[in-house]
Amino acid sequence: MFLDFGIWLFVLLAAITSLVQAYFFFLGMVKSDPGTSRMQEIAGYVRQGANAYLTQQYIVVSIFFVAIAVVLAILAFVFEVQSHWVPFAFMTGGLFSGLAGWIGMKTATLASSRTAAGAQRSLNQGLQVAFRSGAVMGLTVVGLGLLDVVIWFGVLYWIFQLSLFEITVTMLCFGMGASCQALFARVGGGIFTKAADVGADLVGKVEQGIPEDDPRNPASIADNVGDNVGDVAGMGADLYESYCGSILATAALGVAAFASPGMAEAAGYENVADAQLRALFLPMVIAAFGMLLSIAGVYLVRTGEDATQKNLLAALSRGINAATAAVAIISILVCCAMMPAVPVASYSLGLTIPGVAFSILVGLAAGWLIGKWTEYATSDEFTPTKKLAEQSETGPATIIIGGIADGMLSVWPPVLVISIATILSFGFANGFHFDDPNLFSLGLYGVGIAAVGMLSTLGITLATDAYGPIADNAGGNAEMSHLEPVVRERTDALDSLGNTTAATGKGFAIGSAALTALALMAAYVEVVREGFRRWGDSVAAEVEYDLPTKIAPGFVVLKHQEDGVDVVNGYLTMPGDLRHEKVQALWKKAGEDGKPAALATDLVRIAEPGAEPKLEFAETGASLVHIHQASLNDFTTYYEANVMNPKVLVGIFVGAMATFVFCAMTMKAVGRAAKGMVEEVRRQFREKPGIMNNTELPDYAAPVEISTKAAQLEMIVPSLLGLITPLAIGWILGVGGVLGLLVGALTTGFCLAIFMANSGGSWDNAKKYIEAGHHGGKGSDAHKAAVVGDTVGDPFKDTSGPSLNILIKLMSMVSVVVAGFVVRYSLVALGLF
Repeated sequence: MFLDFGIWLFVLLAAITSLVQAYFFFLGMVKSDPGTSRMQEIAGYVRQGANAYLTQQYIVVSIFFVAIAVVLAILAFVFEVQSHWVPFAFMTGGLFSGLAGWIGMKTATLASSRTAAGAQRSLNQGLQVAFRSGAVMGLTVVGLGLLDVVIWFGVLYWIFQLSLFEITVTMLCFGMGASCQALFARVGGGIFTKAADVGADLVGKVEQGIPEDDPRNPASIADNVGDNVGDVAGMGADLYESYCGSILATAALGVAAFASPGMAEAAGYENVADAQLRALFLPMVIAAFGMLLSIAGVYLVRTGEDATQKNLLAALSRGINAATAAVAIISILVCCAMMPAVPVASYSLGLTIPGVAFSILVGLAAGWLIGKWTEYATSDEFTPTKKLAEQSETGPATIIIGGIADGMLSVWPPVLVISIATILSFGFANGFHFDDPNLFSLGLYGVGIAAVGMLSTLGITLATDAYGPIADNAGGNAEMSHLEPVVRERTDALDSLGNTTAATGKGFAIGSAALTALALMAAYVEVVREGFRRWGDSVAAEVEYDLPTKIAPGFVVLKHQEDGVDVVNGYLTMPGDLRHEKVQALWKKAGEDGKPAALATDLVRIAEPGAEPKLEFAETGASLVHIHQASLNDFTTYYEANVMNPKVLVGIFVGAMATFVFCAMTMKAVGRAAKGMVEEVRRQFREKPGIMNNTELPDYAAPVEISTKAAQLEMIVPSLLGLITPLAIGWILGVGGVLGLLVGALTTGFCLAIFMANSGGSWDNAKKYIEAGHHGGKGSDAHKAAVVGDTVGDPFKDTSGPSLNILIKLMSMVSVVVAGFVVRYSLVALGLF
């Protein structure tokens, strides 16, 4: 008991340490030179616009959150298909996610002028301000995420004393709150930033021929605001949700993996709960060490005052690589100390190392490889983007065709990496016993812990991502403040590096989303189990003692007394057993009126009495499967979750289709919002001709207001798609249909997200490569063609692509939360379909 509390306290203190360190970085940034009065004025415009947008967004999101919480409360307190804690967990998940995004946005808007002021002195000082400010975002996300997890566990375990199974299933549900907030933030922020970006580029650069971030461009402030609300607040909420989701799903799988006394005994534990608790704590402890090592990595990021861009990239890589290597070593030691070591799934290398330690290493390696590939596919330092820039010489059409092709081609390495990582993490965790059903859950735990490993260094990897938009805003501030050209050169170098780190961050987010979604799919089955348990308990009053009773077409309940207390056992009947000629007719006849029906002993009998009696079919001897002992394979067999089942196949098609419809909705939303922005910027140039010769000031507020209104309106329908689809498919097609939906959305959405993110990143960096003086440089025909390509790529890489990560996870989370309802009230469960 004392050891368990000590582990919990260590994780809690690690989370608090991360938040305290983030606060110190924030104070250091605030105390740095804010620049000239003009620089502060420009930063103030951006900060005011970002605050106004997020305030409005949070008001809209709050309305939806209250409505969803009411629905969840009805499911919990009226239908009793889930824990009474779920509505409250949902709200805290959304609150912490929104708080992380707001803190990141506030930091970024304060840092832009200070980064530009640092760049006045040297490239290194500009890097330090921007990167430490990005670290505020990274450390806040991981600190708040782990704090939320550890506080919920402490409350439910020590104060309300719920079982570990109930705790993990309940905690999974706060991930839905984080997912909802993340999707609204990503979609809304993406629409805002890209509408502003498109308006600023098409009218300013192409039509008027003025530089990027020129103060004469009315959309320049809105463009800078968009970097903060989309790339900072949106990405923070996105990865907060992945981070929490991976920890919670893995904890639930850990409890499931050691649910049987046999597994606990094999690992050397007499008490099942002790083994489960170690497996539950392991992902939290790995995350805690990753958090502390990320802080150390941030301090390693520094260069000399005369640093080049290559030196900057090396400095960032040094911090990330050091943190990753340290987490790899610590993970092995932590697994040896904490993880219940099953002999057939452990490896003797001087000391006995549980296989999950290698699963963590696989996750770390997969994240690193996806990041490196994304860097190669999108950076103008490498051949693909250089060749894409060359295609701009023949016009916009060829660069657009080339960018789409490059994005499609860039999909195969991440898919192979995630596929190999899934197999290896599963195999290492269960000793590569793929055919042993007793070790299957342990293999799934390995997949979950690989996702935790990939995200363990999120504190520093997100810092490199959030650093990008801060550097971009610093460049805009320098341009609008008319600072000396060398400052713009330095901020451009920081911005170019930021583009690479941002593209790498998007690839990392997509890869982590895939592994997290896989873990959530496995955890979904555990919530289905809980749904059956609650169903059995709710009908117990209608069931006679010691008589197997048919509750639904495939569900049987047996009630008996033990020490004067009613004990309810639930059983699954396998479809193959029900089709036997000696069983089928009798089974259909029982409960024809839809009410619970006691089963005759010539149909089902008690084969072995006990705490969990064994039931079997009298004629065939086939056993009914107790829900506590049912494996994942048993549940997939029960629901006939294979591609020959039309319910599953339809679910796959709908999941695949949903990703394309979602992308279409978000891209059309950007197009509509951009149309309004383009018209407004053109109007200002037309009605205020003095803007071009600096005798009239542009109206910066009007474009911000246009983007804000458009984003709030347009983000609703795509977000509802992610919320409603799992519920609708679950109600119509049941659990099998939901599993198909999740498979279709994950596989198609993963590929589509990589394609869109890498295409957009390539177009953006091809444009910057030309702006650096290649192929005619700024103002050339090649440059104008590249700007068109970049404009097409904007919603690809900053709206639709990144939002797909969240859509995949949100569908998984919604499925988890409504699993109890689907188990009991779907048309399939009611025998109507």
